[in-house]
Amino acid sequence: MSSLSDRFKRLTGKQRFVVARVMVQLAGEPINPLLGTLNRVAQQTLDAEADADEALEHLGRGLVEICQYLLELQPYWQAAANEGDIVWDEGEASDYFNELFTDSAQRYLSQPQILEADSDDETLFLTPSDNVVVMLTFVATGDIPELETDLAEVEALDAGLKSIINLQYQDKLDAIQIHFSPARFGEQLTADQVLENFPELIPL
Repeated sequence: MSSLSDRFKRLTGKQRFVVARVMVQLAGEPINPLLGTLNRVAQQTLDAEADADEALEHLGRGLVEICQYLLELQPYWQAAANEGDIVWDEGEASDYFNELFTDSAQRYLSQPQILEADSDDETLFLTPSDNVVVMLTFVATGDIPELETDLAEVEALDAGLKSIINLQYQDKLDAIQIHFSPARFGEQLTADQVLENFPELIPL
């Protein structure tokens, strides 16, 4: 996705930021342990929230774990969507990231549940949900062709999730946020609710 503007800014030494959000809807009984992983990552991040660097480190590790889990659950992918932009200013990248973050946080049933310290993994699997929508928002540096394309297709989404993992290992992620719906144990997300509250999702 190189343009004349991209090439000029590369020549002038300006940093290229990719701000993006990837949504994946999954359905089926085998997806339920994913809710446990998502809640555990969210809780670990909340526990480290006082230290921004530590929180980003936890989110980075959690992002890799979640992407790997999503890849394993490929047969249960139902729909996907992605959006984003390329910017050349750190402040603009931060503003756009915050915009996507706020939108994800306000999505239906996306407010997380605070767990007690003695909660165990069994607690995380007690309440099944028919559907789960995972929303991954991030800011990365450099050229990322696997993510600068439409991911509403199985092979493209597979490559995109693997690219996100590589970005974390390459230390190219400047900001990360993970949201998911339903985010509380006992809540249900039906197919009709997915259609109503996540209209941008495209069937795979």
